[in-house]
Amino acid sequence: MMQRLGILCLVLCFSSGIVWAQQDVWEIDPAHSSAQFSVRHMMVSNVHGEFGKMAGRLEVEGRNFLKAQVEATIDATSINTRNEARDKDLRSANFIDVEKYPTIAFKSKRIESANGHLRMIGDLTMRGVTKEVSLDVDGPTPEVKDQRGALRMGASATTTINRKDFNVSWNSVLEGGGVVVGDQVSITIDVELIKR
Repeated sequence: MMQRLGILCLVLCFSSGIVWAQQDVWEIDPAHSSAQFSVRHMMVSNVHGEFGKMAGRLEVEGRNFLKAQVEATIDATSINTRNEARDKDLRSANFIDVEKYPTIAFKSKRIESANGHLRMIGDLTMRGVTKEVSLDVDGPTPEVKDQRGALRMGASATTTINRKDFNVSWNSVLEGGGVVVGDQVSITIDVELIKR
């Protein structure tokens, strides 16, 4: 009797047009996404660089981004500041130590609305240290269909971290005062997403 009642309930639900909520999955297109950074050098200029390889996904129900979940992984070995010697140093144990920690990872915890934009709070893991960070999000853009019929959208996110919070602490004091490398690192992440 109970089995028949359960089947009857299912039939009634589907026949009455009830649609169960389903998460859409959007994957980062690595060919059109990157993470850029800038840091103060010798107290006089900013050095810019990027990580060219990243992967990740966004899970969201329709356009309800306040309940979305985001995960992203950056290949730390793909760092590029357009200077081979500097990039080698940044990959070394002085800085990121890519032999021990080849990836940088982010996982969202919650997303909030802030002044008409989104703010994403989550855990950033770098060099074996996990800290909560807050990213200001520009987007997501409206969905567009590409030449092959796939749906795409994009977003940008910015934040500033203190590199020492992640045990990236190497520095050298300048003769006239100050240091070679600033502590504050500005980060901009640009992603293009493809609906799976």
